[in-house]
Amino acid sequence: QVQLVESGGGLVQAGGSLRLSCAASGSSFTIRSMGWYRQTPGKQRELVAAFTSGITNYADSVKGRFTISRDNAKNTLYLQMNSLKPEDTAVYYCNIRGYWEDYWGQGTQVTVSS
Repeated sequence: QVQLVESGGGLVQAGGSLRLSCAASGSSFTIRSMGWYRQTPGKQRELVAAFTSGITNYADSVKGRFTISRDNAKNTLYLQMNSLKPEDTAVYYCNIRGYWEDYWGQGTQVTVSS
């Protein structure tokens, strides 16, 4: 089993910044993808940014504003979010996938006020 614990969410004004963290612990397995997703009420969870097979992907809506990074020594995934907009308001989830494994964090709320 793997546990993912997100932190760093909160309330910020438009134009502000937040950094999300996702600390992983538990069993080891071959990771194929690790990334951040977000979800708002009534909508499907959507990809924000992810490392997949050595390639970094970003949603078009966050390109140039968000940066995904990781610290392998700390088993931690980060999402630096700059120039935040009200439409970035959502619950943000981190995700780690292997060939058969698929783990999600509990989510952290990000609210951007206008």
